Amino acid sequence: MNFAVQFLYSKGLSKRDPDQDSKQDDDSDPFWNSVGKNTIKRKDSSTTSKVQGPRNGPVTCEQNGPRPLTIHPERLKDFVEEEYLNGDLTTWEMKVVEPPEEQLKESAEPVAPKTRKPSVRPKNEFLRFEDISAAAFKTQNGVQKTPCMYSRISKQYGVDIYLKKEFLQYTGSVKERGVLYLLTSLNQDQQRKGVIVASDSNFAMAAAFHASELQIPVFVIMSAGTSPSRVRMCRDYGAMVILFGPTARDAQSHARQLAQENGYLYVEEEDSAGYLAGLGTVGLEIYEQVPNLDAVIFPAGGQCGLLAGSATALKHLNPKISVIGVECEKFPVVQQSLKTGHCLTEHDYVTHPLYGELGGPSFGANTLKLAKKHVDQVISVREEDVLLAMLRLLEYERATADAEGAMGLAAIIADAIPDLKGKRVAVVVCSGNLPLPLLRHCLDRALVLDHRVCKFSVVLTDFPGEISKLLETIGREEARVLDMQKENIFLNTDLFTLEVTCLVETRDKPHTTQLRNALTEKYSTLKWIEQGRQ
Repeated sequence: MNFAVQFLYSKGLSKRDPDQDSKQDDDSDPFWNSVGKNTIKRKDSSTTSKVQGPRNGPVTCEQNGPRPLTIHPERLKDFVEEEYLNGDLTTWEMKVVEPPEEQLKESAEPVAPKTRKPSVRPKNEFLRFEDISAAAFKTQNGVQKTPCMYSRISKQYGVDIYLKKEFLQYTGSVKERGVLYLLTSLNQDQQRKGVIVASDSNFAMAAAFHASELQIPVFVIMSAGTSPSRVRMCRDYGAMVILFGPTARDAQSHARQLAQENGYLYVEEEDSAGYLAGLGTVGLEIYEQVPNLDAVIFPAGGQCGLLAGSATALKHLNPKISVIGVECEKFPVVQQSLKTGHCLTEHDYVTHPLYGELGGPSFGANTLKLAKKHVDQVISVREEDVLLAMLRLLEYERATADAEGAMGLAAIIADAIPDLKGKRVAVVVCSGNLPLPLLRHCLDRALVLDHRVCKFSVVLTDFPGEISKLLETIGREEARVLDMQKENIFLNTDLFTLEVTCLVETRDKPHTTQLRNALTEKYSTLKWIEQGRQ
């Protein structure tokens, strides 16, 4: 059947006019033929058929029959033909013949060859809302969609507080969002080689966990003074932890050297669009979870990337939502940078045992631009308010937040934003990683600041029953003695006297005032040690 069709087709070609053939062959040249010409007409000696050309893909041979030659044989004089038999199909391989040297000399000027540059998409340095949406879609199965719930703390301060509990992430930090999006954006070759991190912060733990989940080799370089619990957690997450040098700067230089020698990718907190987009997904979730929001409070300082990324998302969705950043008044990194117009700590870290790493590459030019554009205000709070916020979160929400996580609630406790009274406010509790000894120390100091643990001393006569009378007075006021010490040697009083120092627990500030008044009436030598909030 195929032989008969080819015979009829060749016979029809022999009867056609050569001028008409060359004209039609020019039209059938794929170089000149446009995609819009979808019909090819062929004339036979007895019939005329109309064949549809390809529109959405190749068309089978049963519909079209044998395809005509794309180039007329007369135009093949500049080509060399080689015929190969591949099964039932005959294919043609055409090689371009080099022109003779005389033809090259006839050209007036040599034409320089055109070099085509690879089409690489330029790096997006400024964060867009589309980047945040892409990050939310790509990381939806890798991180927790944490709840944003109404808090019982609202009744104390007259603000409808909704806590975004990012400390419920697997590593206890919001930085998982940015780290996961960074790691998933790496090419396969870089994922095969591995990544290296030089930090003991929440960023290092997030990188250790998600790199291990993605089966990416991960190395974490820490200084020798890192907390043993932090080292153990990174190793449990699957990272190879190396302790090097006495300071964090030594660990960073060693990590860069290892990355250069072994081909690892050195990963650190940065203000790139990818990392900020991952952190900005928090703003998308808050907008979805809490309708009719008036304001959202984020921690600044060490979490300035979270502030800038989420502010970009919130302002795009609803420009009327007020975005507020909070940082400690001892380290007003963001406030000073916004005033001066440049990042003060872009190339240097400010490390604090309580607040972690402040500034560094995570607070660069892009973050500063986003903060200027989308953040309404940045305020500072005292360290005492941060400690009280940690105590309130533990008591009312059973949340062991660290200083960064409690920074937003500290602004409400300090009444630093009076305009928020009676409004719906979301507060981001970004992290909850704190070593147990430091957590205990913070809570003990917070109880003192809240006037629930007090300390006083009183001078008594060194006779039997005097201390018992003092304890009876304290018990009558329904206070609880936590500790008691007595001193009768290093005193400037009479020989037969002693000084008794008591550490007492009370219910609240009015109860403390009641106990103090009762002791003042009975003991004129009472010395009250003031440590609470003014």
